[in-house]
Amino acid sequence: VQLQASGGGLVQAGGSLRLSCAASGRTFSSYNMGWFRQAPGKEREFVAAIHRSGGTLYSIDSVKGLFTISRDMAKNTVYLQMNSLKPEDTAVYYCVADRNRFTYADEYDYWGQGTQVTVSS
Repeated sequence: VQLQASGGGLVQAGGSLRLSCAASGRTFSSYNMGWFRQAPGKEREFVAAIHRSGGTLYSIDSVKGLFTISRDMAKNTVYLQMNSLKPEDTAVYYCVADRNRFTYADEYDYWGQGTQVTVSS
């Protein structure tokens, strides 16, 4: 599966963004999907994931930041709605997919190219 992330940009603190990740192929419904992020000089970290059955997984920071992951099976797309953004949310956000893994660990088989999110203070 190929993943194409979009929706990043520059936003002021307190603002919102919605990231999208379009997946190629006809087996989108077979994959667990997720988002990771990596800030400059920091390790990559888990943000959220959604199981093919619809169950979700969030990092503690994502919950505090009012992030919501969702998926549209008809559009082969997964979304990350990010509200109340803070400067520390600035990072490159990566979309991921895996047929089996549904975890906080960065062990997913497929990774998108990333989209930059910058939150100004």
